[in-house]
Amino acid sequence: MSSKKKTVIIGAGGHAKVIIDILQLDSSIEIVGCTDKSEKQQIMGVPILGDDSILPALFAADIHHAFVAIGDNKLRFKIAVQVEKLGFTLVNAISPFAYVAPSSQLGAGIAIMHNAVINAEARVHRYAVINTGATIDHESVIERACHIAPGTTLSGNVHVKEGSFLGTGSKVIDGVTIGAWSILGAGSVAIRHIPESCVAVGVPARVIKQIHG
Repeated sequence: MSSKKKTVIIGAGGHAKVIIDILQLDSSIEIVGCTDKSEKQQIMGVPILGDDSILPALFAADIHHAFVAIGDNKLRFKIAVQVEKLGFTLVNAISPFAYVAPSSQLGAGIAIMHNAVINAEARVHRYAVINTGATIDHESVIERACHIAPGTTLSGNVHVKEGSFLGTGSKVIDGVTIGAWSILGAGSVAIRHIPESCVAVGVPARVIKQIHG
């Protein structure tokens, strides 16, 4: 009898392709398929089983683990909560080529991509994505459903609040807070706190608009 965690991946886009790549390197996980509205039959050799309406049937068929492979923060958050309410346990997709400090704390349903670094006593909460080559330094906090894009650099004691997106190659200096559901544009440098629900860009980063809804 296999001791592997039979796991369904929710989503079948580009983000899901990277998640499949990582989970296939995890000997404790067996990917049974993906769910998606797409008419495609498979993604990277993994079958698309149907849309999310089949999830209760999959759970009844003893598939009790899932990963929500959706890049959009709000949608990933919403679906992850729904999937957990169905009874699924969310697995983590952590690349063996990432460094995760033993003193760090990790929530469920997170992705840590190739060459990412999670340093001492950093905390990464549920449903967060730490993308390729991103670095999270000591004692920083990444709240639920955040997405730290490829090549982003966070110094120590940075606090990224729920649902925020930090664009590719952005940087945040020591001790700065990024407010909930905000966007820090690609290549921007945050040297002071960024408020919630806004878009900030530039060097140094400045708020250019508010996000409503």
